[in-house]
Amino acid sequence: MNNAIADQIEALLPQTQCQKCGYQGCKPYAQAISRQQADINQCPPGGQQGIRALSELLDVPEKPLNPQFGTEQPRAVAVIIEQDCIGCTKCLPPCPVDAIIGASKQMHTVISSACTGCELCVAPCPVDCIIMQPITNDATLSAWNKEKADLAKLRYQQKTNRLAQLKTAKLQRLQKQKQMLQKLKPPPS
Repeated sequence: MNNAIADQIEALLPQTQCQKCGYQGCKPYAQAISRQQADINQCPPGGQQGIRALSELLDVPEKPLNPQFGTEQPRAVAVIIEQDCIGCTKCLPPCPVDAIIGASKQMHTVISSACTGCELCVAPCPVDCIIMQPITNDATLSAWNKEKADLAKLRYQQKTNRLAQLKTAKLQRLQKQKQMLQKLKPPPS
C-alpha cells in the first residue's frame, strides 16, 4: 500500500469518523481506497463534492454516492434534550472527537462546534434524548470545510492518544499490583 496516496485520500475525507462507509474511521477507509478494496463513493458526509475530489486525485471516473452507505444530507450536530438526560454516560465512549461532556448521573451536553455529526452517540442512549439537528441558522457551522475536517481529525487523534495512555497506565498499575501481591505471598514450604 502506498501510504502517501492513503494520506492524500484521507486529507480529502470529512473526518467525521462516522463509520458509515463500512470502515472504523476515515483513515481505514482511505487505506482501503488506496488498496482498491473500497470504492470512492462510500462517504455520505463527504457527499458528491468529496467523491469528485477523490475521483480527481485518483484519476478515476466520478460516480454517484452509493445509497447502500447512506444519503448526502445537510450537516447536523447532536443535541441532547437536557431534561431527558439521565447521566448514564453511554454516549461518551462512542463520540470519536470528545464533543460530549458530562459525568455519571449528571446532565450531558454537546459542544456543537466540535460535533462532527457522526450520529454514533444516538443509538447507545437508553432514553433517546439525543437528536440530530440540521444546522441551518449559522453559515459558519453549517458549512463543512478543510478547516473543520482538520480540527475534527486533531480531536480524534487526541482522543485516541488519551485512550491509549489510559490503557497503558492501567496495565502498568495492574502489573505493579501483581508484583506487590507476589511479594506478599508466603514462600512455598
